[in-house]
Amino acid sequence: MADQYVLSIDQGTTSTRAMIFDHAGRVVSSDQVEHRQILPRAGWVEHDPVEIWKNTREVIGGAVARANLNSGNIVAIGITNQRETTVVWDRHTGQPVANAIVWQDTRTQRICDELAKNGGPDRFKAKVGLPLATYFSGPKVRWILDNVDGARSRAEAGDLLFGNTDTWLLWNLTGGAEHGGVHVTDVTNASRTMLMDLSTLAWDASIAADLGIPVSMLPEIRSSSEVYGVCGPGILNGVPVAGILGDQQAATFGQACLEPGTAKNTYGTGNFMLLNTGTSPVASENGLLTTVCYRLGEKPPVYALEGSIAVSGSLVQWVRDNLGLISSAAEIEDLARSVPDNGGAYFVPAFSGLFAPHWRSDARGALVGLTRFVNKGHIARAVLEATAYQTREVLDAMNADSGVPLKELKVDGGMVVNETLMQFQAEPWATGRRRTTCAPTGARTSAGRPRCPRTSASGSTGTGRRRSPRRSTGSTRTWSEGDPGTSCGRSRLWLCPDDVLREAGDRRASSATSAGQTRHFGGSVGAELHGGVLEGGLFVTLDGGVLGDLLGAAGLDLAEEGAVLDEDLALVERLVGVQL
Repeated sequence: MADQYVLSIDQGTTSTRAMIFDHAGRVVSSDQVEHRQILPRAGWVEHDPVEIWKNTREVIGGAVARANLNSGNIVAIGITNQRETTVVWDRHTGQPVANAIVWQDTRTQRICDELAKNGGPDRFKAKVGLPLATYFSGPKVRWILDNVDGARSRAEAGDLLFGNTDTWLLWNLTGGAEHGGVHVTDVTNASRTMLMDLSTLAWDASIAADLGIPVSMLPEIRSSSEVYGVCGPGILNGVPVAGILGDQQAATFGQACLEPGTAKNTYGTGNFMLLNTGTSPVASENGLLTTVCYRLGEKPPVYALEGSIAVSGSLVQWVRDNLGLISSAAEIEDLARSVPDNGGAYFVPAFSGLFAPHWRSDARGALVGLTRFVNKGHIARAVLEATAYQTREVLDAMNADSGVPLKELKVDGGMVVNETLMQFQAEPWATGRRRTTCAPTGARTSAGRPRCPRTSASGSTGTGRRRSPRRSTGSTRTWSEGDPGTSCGRSRLWLCPDDVLREAGDRRASSATSAGQTRHFGGSVGAELHGGVLEGGLFVTLDGGVLGDLLGAAGLDLAEEGAVLDEDLALVERLVGVQL
């Protein structure tokens, strides 16, 4: 099996990437190419489907070449993709009738308003789990049919096909117009169209009729894990395409949120929090979406509650590209760290309206609280804090819907490398409410090993100005005895302010096990590093190898137990890169 590999295509909002994995799940090679963001007018966001397909072929070739492989070494292909982004093309020529309308695009507001006149914004929600919003594919298809010359008559004649980018890539990979491309999507992508009945996992003909969309345009709905077809002529000729998941569902599955009650949050172009709810769909009463999480072959589908945030990482891009305050996205953190707080400035990044839990497509962005005191550092910090505030709002809605506050939140996406953001996200906010403990786990790096942002607990005031964690926030901290368990076999280094540790230590049992939970790290590399659940605090998850490297660099031996965190905070601060 050493010469057998799997190729994954990640077709995202800003780029397309191909990654090759070996049988052990290690990344062997990858290639990535960005595509243009086409902005014809305010609120409109488009992509060129032909450019995306060209880039997909390029990154596949690049990844295969870098690994010095050929199609004989690739046993299967999987696709994950930006969801909701809508492509309509001619089945005979393979040419799109227009640019793809991206999920962020708000041009379909009038269509949504018209549909809401009969039944309100939740007109179809009982069936599809989604409110009427510009976010979803159905209204975008309707707009193309209404506004592109000849599109409706061609669609009604059976000449046009619709798909999100997963379907577009699959159709082209499996032969396209010349070689009978397969017109298929999976249940996760279908659940984002506003056209699929969640209970039957089939297209709802009555909803399609209400939107004026011929059912003949729609792809066949299949599971997330099965062979849909084989690649046509090209570098991967004959290789089966055997998996499709929308990008956020793929992240949920990859974070091993396979049991009801487990959740993840992806910090990417937007933010997307998904909570596994098991094999029955759960209706939200707090502005969340009910969606399909995944379906493996013939097994029952698994559902999720989702909180979608339209703008997070793209706000950083806006600061870079539109304002010119930074030259690269990574610079936002240093700029934010140049000031101690946001100076009273707050961002409402409603560039595409407000998604969960408000669903206000008519909302627009705002920067408020400006005085002459505010400088670009304060603006940078407000940009990062906007993501954390939006995430907290979704988390509160998810806790309300589930009835069980989340104690652990797995995070991934490009923004998790920003320690300032992760720190602020983890802070207990002085709202007089019980705090939720978060555990960032991190996405896979190019080396294929899960790595984690290094963060710690701290406090903040209700105005967003940060306090030292050594000061009292006035909130109640609760110490819970017992082992919280492992996380995917990774070691856990528990970092909390020393006053919290002392408070916890005063309440711990006298047994060696309890003492280990509150005071020590040690054992062998990869061993569980115990800790209690501290409400108002945060623990950090580190890959065992990474932890070993950190401690080894500090001259500590993991085989020696007894390194007491609150007696050597200066060392831990240097290791983790934050002030405790």
